Amino acid sequence: MVATENSIYVSDKAKKKALQLMEEAGVLGDDSYFLRVGVVGGGCSGLSYKLDFDNEVKPMDQVFEDNGIKVVTDLKSFLYLVNTELDFSDGLNGKGFYFNNPNASRSCGCGESFAV
Repeated sequence: MVATENSIYVSDKAKKKALQLMEEAGVLGDDSYFLRVGVVGGGCSGLSYKLDFDNEVKPMDQVFEDNGIKVVTDLKSFLYLVNTELDFSDGLNGKGFYFNNPNASRSCGCGESFAV
């Protein structure tokens, strides 16, 4: 991935899994739904990632679209997530979404929390 602008990016594997989960949740095809990403305090490294489906854009939200997936984050979280790529792994070393975050100075072994 080469960052061309300040955004949040979605890999092909993450797109495929997100679409599958949206279909299972019954929201695929409803253009009001999107992927909400965020950062919250907690985890063994200080900050944790948050990922969910949502259909309400708040006034200070940052809205992006990459690889056909609409991604929304609050402004505070975006400061930590700028130029991050959302990816998905289904390998033996761990299954699930993960964030390739160029802003993280360190992350924990589980990959669910980080520090800047």
